[in-house]
Amino acid sequence: MARASRAVASQHKVAIEEASAKLIRERGPHAVSVAEIMANAGLTHGGFYGHFASKDDLVAVACRRAFEEGDQRWDRRIASADGDRQAARRALVAAYLTPVHRDHAAEGCAAAALAADVAREDADKPVRPVYREGLSALIDKWRSTAPADLPEADARQQALVEVSAMAGALMLARATTGDPLSEAILDATRAWLLGEDVDEPAAEPAPEPAAG
Repeated sequence: MARASRAVASQHKVAIEEASAKLIRERGPHAVSVAEIMANAGLTHGGFYGHFASKDDLVAVACRRAFEEGDQRWDRRIASADGDRQAARRALVAAYLTPVHRDHAAEGCAAAALAADVAREDADKPVRPVYREGLSALIDKWRSTAPADLPEADARQQALVEVSAMAGALMLARATTGDPLSEAILDATRAWLLGEDVDEPAAEPAPEPAAG
């Protein structure tokens, strides 16, 4: 019975993490209450503190899960390129800089979705180091798609610039949704990253709703 109880508790904790990871990306941590998170997890409000000491702790855990979900998506797209680094870059960009990703923040890139909220958090809040770790891992993942003969220092510098461009473009595209400027930002950034003409159509994104 004790083992069964622990298993149920573990399932509940995962459900809370998954629900919170989506909600904080979609609306920001301060716009979502504990009660809403628990309801989305299919649980009652009273059970929250059996799993987390505070909402701040949950936000940090949710941030980590959101980055992990994006990391797994990037791994699948990179693996689908069968070692072709340029093809891997194209696959990542094709899914990232799209209206689909723009419109599905809850399932998308944590770096873009949470940047503004994390920036407003106090320096001692637990989400800040989690965000830094997640962003650093994302940059390293993108760096792995650089040409194999590019010196390490150059690959690192390029990754910093390009990930910043991707996440920044997504944030600006979301802020201008509904205006032609929104898709123009996505198109121009995608073209710059892939060395294409701006008016070239985007490659078809993978079936998943978002990347990041």
